[in-house]
Amino acid sequence: MRGKLRLDDTEPEVTKAPHITELKEFPATEISVSAARDWARSLLSLDAPPPVLDDTLLLLSEVVTNAITHSDSGRTRAGEVTVRITRMGTTVRVEVIDAGSSTSAPAIRTPTLDDDTGRGLWLVDMLADAWGFEHGENGASVWFRLTGRE
Repeated sequence: MRGKLRLDDTEPEVTKAPHITELKEFPATEISVSAARDWARSLLSLDAPPPVLDDTLLLLSEVVTNAITHSDSGRTRAGEVTVRITRMGTTVRVEVIDAGSSTSAPAIRTPTLDDDTGRGLWLVDMLADAWGFEHGENGASVWFRLTGRE
């Protein structure tokens, strides 16, 4: 792990800006990956700097895919994933909440060139300013934060 993993993501420059939070639930199916990305684009396209918007959409796709593929949300017919997006100035914080898993926890893999999968958290770790995960009795969440540079 590269040291970006933080379970407490509060930092002075982030907490000073006004927070605008949006929340939406999606069915835990493949089609929800593009639906979540489209929803995030509609929320962020006017305010987020282009590099932050692009990275947010990429990482959101990866984390939602992981939630659907690896959590109990994707294993049940009525499973859902919830996406929470918080805007704080040029900073965007995204959290994906799922039903958790009793058999796995988020882990970074270093993919080889031949791997078709396994790049999700590796990309999050490479691109996000900070990220982390929580696992509790009612589910799990993975979050990441990106900040625009002026």
